[in-house]
Amino acid sequence: MRAFIRHPASIPIEIYVHGAGVRIDRKLNDVSLGGLCCESDAFLDAETMITVRIPLVQPVFEADARVVWCKRRDEGFRIGVEFLDATDGYRARMVEQVCHIEHYRNEIRAAEGRELDWEEAAREWIDKYASKFPSWGYNDSGG
Repeated sequence: MRAFIRHPASIPIEIYVHGAGVRIDRKLNDVSLGGLCCESDAFLDAETMITVRIPLVQPVFEADARVVWCKRRDEGFRIGVEFLDATDGYRARMVEQVCHIEHYRNEIRAAEGRELDWEEAAREWIDKYASKFPSWGYNDSGG
């Protein structure tokens, strides 16, 4: 039973496997207060200790985490990880907002042909959507 609502994302993520010298570069699928889900080229055992790094934001988001599950997909694997420090969930919330802003920037480019730099996109997104941005909450539906 999932304890936290997951929020969709799609930004580059780096995973460093502790003690193995392995770096995995893929996409973040979604993020919640407790952890995140992302793609992986490699199978990672549950309980594997990793560092998650999201370089798209400044300062760079970096947190230690533990693999909770790893499932085979058509192309590679999908892994679920939990943050080791409770405050990392709040920091990940900021990363989630960055995901939404980047998505907005791409939508404007496709729909209107406007090229927004990141700051312009952030200002527009905040004006239009920040008040509707879902707050953290618990998912009572168990899903």
